[in-house]
Amino acid sequence: RTLMLATTVLAGLASVAQADTLRLLTWGGYAPDDVVAMFEEQTGHTVEVTKSNNEEMIAKLRATGGGGFDLAQPSQDRIAGPQAEFGIYKPIDLSKIDESQFITSMLEATKGNTTVDGEVYGVPHVWGTSGLVLDTSKAAGVKDYTDLCSDDVAGKVSYRLKRPTLIGFAFAMGLDPFAAYGDEAAYTELMEKVEAKLIECKPNVKTYWGGGDELMNLVRSGEVVASMAWDTGGWKLNSDNPDITFVAPASGALGWIDTFVLPAKGKADDAAYAWINFVMQPKVAAMITDAAGNFTASKGADEFVAADLKARYQASFPPEAV
Repeated sequence: RTLMLATTVLAGLASVAQADTLRLLTWGGYAPDDVVAMFEEQTGHTVEVTKSNNEEMIAKLRATGGGGFDLAQPSQDRIAGPQAEFGIYKPIDLSKIDESQFITSMLEATKGNTTVDGEVYGVPHVWGTSGLVLDTSKAAGVKDYTDLCSDDVAGKVSYRLKRPTLIGFAFAMGLDPFAAYGDEAAYTELMEKVEAKLIECKPNVKTYWGGGDELMNLVRSGEVVASMAWDTGGWKLNSDNPDITFVAPASGALGWIDTFVLPAKGKADDAAYAWINFVMQPKVAAMITDAAGNFTASKGADEFVAADLKARYQASFPPEAV
């Protein structure tokens, strides 16, 4: 009996020790060393960072039934579906999150997009957009995605063979792929129209880019003057060449949001909530923006980022656009 009691106490101590370590599954740049050090010093928790991407995050959590990590950061469109199918997350307790630190519109949108059976599974962290990155001195006529098919930029265009390209071209053609999601026949018909447009546009394409560095080198060299790409790539290029910049297309930039979610078998919820509330403080969020290049859903954080990035961000995204 004494041995059993001792074993129980030891097990209890082990669980307390585990709860002090936050196992974070995230993207590169989202947990900079200086932010981790500040958090550990101020809270007493320790942080183990595993860098990943959407596909790997879902695969890791599926393989363990939502185990191995205490906080993960998939994009908001990788939450409701995987949760309904695999049950790899647990609901967010919104009472443990300081909602006043979030940009309200972004928080409400993410809560809506990650609700399953009446429970919220995600809140927003890092966000950005995909649109057009142009050399404006050579591609001034490109105002929307479909303008990448114009004769003015023939042979000097690049985009990815990925879903955002299909979505962007659809909107530029006056179609709404999201509205057609619930109707397989309508969605198939819509995508066939986009496919035909992309086949027609193919002679304009210098290459289909696979990684951001590859694209930036193509644009820097002048081989590509018009492309579909992320805002941060355009801003980086703009710092080297003022003619090159990110442009929001006439039919709209495509937004993405990476979130915070709790894996189903996470063991350190308190540390996870502490991390969320810590990194959403405007000054801390600005440190993450300076490291990752992308902005966060922290209200007012843009005031604290590096001056050049702040200027480019505010020029691209006035408050009403956000």
